Amino acid sequence: MYENEKKEIISAALELKYNNLIALSGGNVSMRMPNGDYVVTPSGMGYDNMVPDDLIVFNKEKEIIEGYRKPSVDTAALEYIYDHMPEVNAIIHTHQPYATAVGLVSDTLPACSTTLSNVCLGAVNVTRYSPPGHVGMGELTVEYAGGKRAVILKHHGVITIGETLKQALYAAVYMEEVAKLYLAAKAVGEPAIMTEEQNRLAVEAFERYGQ
Repeated sequence: MYENEKKEIISAALELKYNNLIALSGGNVSMRMPNGDYVVTPSGMGYDNMVPDDLIVFNKEKEIIEGYRKPSVDTAALEYIYDHMPEVNAIIHTHQPYATAVGLVSDTLPACSTTLSNVCLGAVNVTRYSPPGHVGMGELTVEYAGGKRAVILKHHGVITIGETLKQALYAAVYMEEVAKLYLAAKAVGEPAIMTEEQNRLAVEAFERYGQ
């Protein structure tokens, strides 16, 4: 069931690893299917050797209908996001270090680069703290997202969301690039922040990006 989508999820997880956004078995990737089912990566498994049969399928009643592995410990948080954000069809959770570091020194990762506007639609908010593996991660994502494609979980990591897995993946990867830029600039001065109009134009420009 959902063989192609499972392969997409594993491919996205490997991209996260190759871009140093996760280590070992950290984080998780999930997708919602058009009929309301959703597919989640298993708990505590490395991604290099993961195969489609390792992923778990839930129905919209939150019952496991396929898979024998233990699902991600963050599944309750993922379910909350899917329940409360009907526009979201993909969620990625990482422990990416630079974006997480921003959350230790700031309440937002501001729109200081067109790249962040392109993939996250603007400044990314830092949430309050919630323990890992707790539904609060999902509650805070819904509360703090503010129409953007990501939040930074204070003392924890990042959650990115999208209508597609590609949107969530691009948000995670390029957000880390901007976090490095922001921290480097902040180390020597006060970073310049884009205006609302500059942000809007950057968002619109990326809508024409790609084939």
